[in-house]
Amino acid sequence: MHFSCDLCSKNLREGVDGRYVVKMEIFAAHDPAELTEDDLDADHLEEMSLLLADEDASMEPSPVQSQKRFDLCPTCHKKFLADPLGREALKFSFSPN
Repeated sequence: MHFSCDLCSKNLREGVDGRYVVKMEIFAAHDPAELTEDDLDADHLEEMSLLLADEDASMEPSPVQSQKRFDLCPTCHKKFLADPLGREALKFSFSPN
């Protein structure tokens, strides 16, 4: 099996070069709704049953959810840990001409 660093494209030889795997899961955040007294008083047993039946019928993953996997060499692994979102690359410095 052939591996290469997904950032710098360096060939990674199995058992010789260090290799790190980064796994990411990306999904839409859903903030919970605020509970009211009416929510606490109501009996939601049938409503939950309908929701569970709907969930079983549509088990396809949400289009806003994805998983990513990257192989990194030791050098890029250190850079990734120091700046996982790549914010340093977005900073520009201009010379005072």
